[in-house]
Amino acid sequence: MLSIPFLKRGSRRAKIAAVGPLRLSLTGDFASVLLLFTVTSPVQCQKPIMSKIDPPNWWTGLPDPMLLVYGEHLDGARFSLGDSKATISKMQVSANGHWAFLRLEEHAAGPGSLLLTVTNDKGSASVPYELANRTTGRQGPKGFSANDSFYLIMTDRFADGDAKNNVQPGMPYDRMDPHAWHGGDIKGVLDHLGYLRDLGTSTVWLTPVQQNHERESYHGYGATDLYSVDEHFGSLDNLKTLANSLHQQGMKLVLDTVPNHVGPNHPWVNDSPTPDWFHGTKIAHRPASGVFPALMDPHASQDEVRNVQDGWFVDLLPDMNQENPLVSAYLIQNAMWWIEQTSADGLRLDTFPYVGRQFWHDFHKELFDQYPRLTTVGEVFNETYVLPPAVNAFFAGGSQIGKTTPIDTRLYTPFDYPLYGVLRNVILRDAPMTDLDLLFRQDTLYPHPERLVTLLGSHDTDRFMNDPAATPEKLQLAFGIILTMRGTPVIYSGDEIGMTGGHDPDNRRDFLGGFPSSPASTGAFDSHTRTPEQSLIHDWVKNLLSIRKSSPELSGGEQQIIESDLKTIAFVRGSGLSSGCDTQHGRMLVLLNKSAKPAELSLATNGTSLANCKSSSVLLGEQESIKLQDQRVKAELPPFSTTILRVN
Repeated sequence: MLSIPFLKRGSRRAKIAAVGPLRLSLTGDFASVLLLFTVTSPVQCQKPIMSKIDPPNWWTGLPDPMLLVYGEHLDGARFSLGDSKATISKMQVSANGHWAFLRLEEHAAGPGSLLLTVTNDKGSASVPYELANRTTGRQGPKGFSANDSFYLIMTDRFADGDAKNNVQPGMPYDRMDPHAWHGGDIKGVLDHLGYLRDLGTSTVWLTPVQQNHERESYHGYGATDLYSVDEHFGSLDNLKTLANSLHQQGMKLVLDTVPNHVGPNHPWVNDSPTPDWFHGTKIAHRPASGVFPALMDPHASQDEVRNVQDGWFVDLLPDMNQENPLVSAYLIQNAMWWIEQTSADGLRLDTFPYVGRQFWHDFHKELFDQYPRLTTVGEVFNETYVLPPAVNAFFAGGSQIGKTTPIDTRLYTPFDYPLYGVLRNVILRDAPMTDLDLLFRQDTLYPHPERLVTLLGSHDTDRFMNDPAATPEKLQLAFGIILTMRGTPVIYSGDEIGMTGGHDPDNRRDFLGGFPSSPASTGAFDSHTRTPEQSLIHDWVKNLLSIRKSSPELSGGEQQIIESDLKTIAFVRGSGLSSGCDTQHGRMLVLLNKSAKPAELSLATNGTSLANCKSSSVLLGEQESIKLQDQRVKAELPPFSTTILRVN
């Protein structure tokens, strides 16, 4: 329990008198973080106005909401709910009268419309507020797992399904400008679900869809309204339709959420609901540091930690102060609102290390209490160095890394960016395959390595095929690794057809065929208009996804390294890998050769999970090149090849 002050006493606009001791819990019901204040002020000269309420609606059966009301002349005003059984139990108003925090106790009211009224000596204003029955219920989040595969879509760059929303006031629409808006939208994603289903992916990860009234925020990471779908992308109804269509087809939706920061054009930047709503101000703030190991060091200076967690990302994006209980409650409630609206199955959590662990603990506790099957993946990424597994694992839920036990983030899993770095070094920089072996040997650092979300690139990295050393054969090998190893794989939209692109924003080129002005002959959604090279990679990925989906050993099994050297690696996927073959547990043997020349392997199976195995069938590769006899697997591997065997 803490006692904290909120607004400065002696304000010119309002005098704040606390009623009783100001005490709050950081781990209880999120709505209980509001403080109880009485507000007195000079006689008002104008009647109050309510312009916006966050959240714009709520549901019975969820924790009581905290309403953030924006308007004018709210200081000294009285709020009421008419004859409703709902009540306003706590209230706090900003000194300038623009913001009011109201704790709404609605459990006794039931679903229906409430009339929120604000009154002062000059008049009153009223707005309806809707409470509905919970929409998730049995259709609630199913969560993602290693049984799934992600398809990452940057909405603005995937497909333009509705040209009418392309031009928005003050926002540049120019497909020739890589920094401008290009017209991709939610309907464009909906129009191409057949392509995703045919490819074999199960889960769509959308970059943020919230309103971004910024000239260059086509990517969605500079929010100006956390409760509105950006007009470029469509409407909330469009998003609900997409979510429903995915779920009806047995697919899943992962939404991208950004509790760390908002955009520089957000109204809060010049008119904050509280004096400490952000870490710093537009004029005086720290630039964010990406030195994540400082967060693991019990002897790190306070400044080192603050530089990571209190800094403004890229020295531009206003950093939310989650240590303020009102900010924390607002952000947790916001995530809950989007899940309830869409039944999203999971969340991708942007800039994860830049937010304090206490917030993440509370965030996950509240969400998992309401949505037990929900899963989350955190972005732990620094493009300036290859991320060590120990640093990545430090942020995973249940991590015990560190000399002192850290606050548990409760994160379901981080991305496997350490793999991303090693994989590119191995395939594109000719590092030895033993580097992959060494990486996998460090899986013990993670409470759940099987949950790791693996990737060979994303919207934050150069495209794999942009590297001068890349070839279609090497890209096939990279997919062969991430689609057979432990974890949940991500395919960044366009990688499955070998798209190129360098540093941001060049890595975010429009998907070929997704925009009406593109020549029909360049379309990659249709097998008839793909180039031979696009078809080669696309069909390879499709086949791997099919094998993975039909093989529980690959999608959810354990992993055991059998052997590795400079050019090859062999590992087994399955369950019960501590013993040899038996009738209870299946085995998959994956053999990879990154050399431009054929490779011969002779693997001793004694003492491994392949001991006593008698037969094998090739799912990918050439059957005649594999022999299993005398407790040994002998294989002839083609150049840049992936071979998959079912072993019994």
